Amino acid sequence: MIKLEGITKVYKMGENEVRALDGVDLHIKPHEFVSIIGPSGSGKSTLMNMIGCLDVPTSGRYWIEGVEGSKMTDNQLADLRNKKLGFIFQQYNLLPKLSAVENVELPLIYRGIGATKRREMAEAALERVGLKDKMHHKPTELSGGQQQRVSIARALSSRPSLILADEPTGALDSKSGIEIMQMLHGLHKEGNTIVIITHDLGIAKQAERIVSIHDGRITSDIDNRENRASADNVNDGAVKADLDSGIGGEA
Repeated sequence: MIKLEGITKVYKMGENEVRALDGVDLHIKPHEFVSIIGPSGSGKSTLMNMIGCLDVPTSGRYWIEGVEGSKMTDNQLADLRNKKLGFIFQQYNLLPKLSAVENVELPLIYRGIGATKRREMAEAALERVGLKDKMHHKPTELSGGQQQRVSIARALSSRPSLILADEPTGALDSKSGIEIMQMLHGLHKEGNTIVIITHDLGIAKQAERIVSIHDGRITSDIDNRENRASADNVNDGAVKADLDSGIGGEA
């Protein structure tokens, strides 16, 4: 589904250059549940931007479902994001003046779907996340966990191939965070490809695969399927080394 080869991203800061990504190779297969973990400044957010077609690399190539994104125009990338990707953000990114159902409709408007059809799709997505009775509430009338459910419904509304979640539980209390992760596990069981960006090892260990990034380079890529039932066992090896280097601290 996702293939990155030799991805480098360099930012110029005055006369200095910051190498946010440094020769990253990564392959994510359909229906995988992958966590990408790293401390603040490790390059994980930049990597998410590459996977999500939100940014372009300084060098290297990447493909999404066989389509080479590194050769696309900005408009083509925007169209690819809208049709293939669903985003879940830490701060929800909901428009405060719109109701829950209107927020969920937004990506469908950009796809050119008619008003009646997109309302049906938005309502179905909200029902799927347990918010059928809240669809006409504004974000300020919802709890943090409910707002994150709206953002999940928005990500699902266009039926994407890949769901990208950037610190999806970072702004939530423990109970709401558990509920959101259970929801993501449910989506994965339904066949969705899930990629979570996190600095929290406890969240990362819930994925089938843990990719660690540090100083713009992938430092480990661990198959975690056997350990998910007893996730506390995934505290050693390369992931533990990254933890000692700063994972688990502030994002």
